[in-house]
Amino acid sequence: MNHRVVLRKPVWRDRHEFLGLVRASRAFHRGWVAPASSSVAYAASLQRQRRGTHLGFLARRVEDGALIGVVSLNEIVRGTYQGAYLGYYADARFAGRGYMREAVALALERAFGPLRLHRVEANIQPANQRSIALVRSLGFRREGFSPRYLKIGGRWRDHERWALLREDWSPR
Repeated sequence: MNHRVVLRKPVWRDRHEFLGLVRASRAFHRGWVAPASSSVAYAASLQRQRRGTHLGFLARRVEDGALIGVVSLNEIVRGTYQGAYLGYYADARFAGRGYMREAVALALERAFGPLRLHRVEANIQPANQRSIALVRSLGFRREGFSPRYLKIGGRWRDHERWALLREDWSPR
């Protein structure tokens, strides 16, 4: 299969490009996600990834290397759980073109392949229909509703819990 997207681990030299994505997409992300918006916050994100409980990727378009979004596997828990929480967001300029669906699928291939996770969970605000459509198209199932689950943009927001198990994942 010819991929249009490749995932790369972020490094310090990516910070200006990353912060440019955040600035350019601020209105698009408002209320849905609160990405790192300063060099200090970006450095903290890189530090979390060094601990092994978070794994982040910059999603880049193959044809020109353009940064199209971010995908992350957060709070990776081993032992009897073997799971993680999925996070993702697009550069507003590339939204709606299927790039993020491909990027998330590539992250899931790593989650269920080399990382040997059993479960990946995505928590999505009910009004975020584009995000719900993305996870549903990849085989996630809605498992429940969590009132006032995450504080985003200074407000506690309701979320739906969507999950995908390794045995239900079918790479494309």
